Amino acid sequence: GFMTRYERKIFDDLKSPHLKYWVPFVWFGNLATKARKEGRIRDSVDLQTLMNEMNKYRSWCSLLFGYDWVGIPLVYTQVVTLAVYTFFLACLIGRQFLDTDQGYQGHDLDLYIPVFTLLQFFFYAGWLKV
Repeated sequence: GFMTRYERKIFDDLKSPHLKYWVPFVWFGNLATKARKEGRIRDSVDLQTLMNEMNKYRSWCSLLFGYDWVGIPLVYTQVVTLAVYTFFLACLIGRQFLDTDQGYQGHDLDLYIPVFTLLQFFFYAGWLKV
């Protein structure tokens, strides 16, 4: 509903190696200038305000396009993966059961299911996959 069928055909037929998000902005600028010449926009300050807002929106789209174009470097994912696996290796060693034959004070029976360690593992491993 934002374009007529004719405008959509022109938009689709336009050949560009990149995204075509900028085409409607050019159309808007041309229509706003035409409206000013025809007297539909009465003041140049109003036209300037319209164009400034459109340029702000266009720059935000350009910034978003830049974020999409440049991916996260591979080293970041490798560092996060290494950090998660190192953390769980440390948890595996640090959260072992105590040897009850050694007679540790206050630890007569040390049998439990490490629920929070399991939850941490599932959370971080799932987060890592995302």
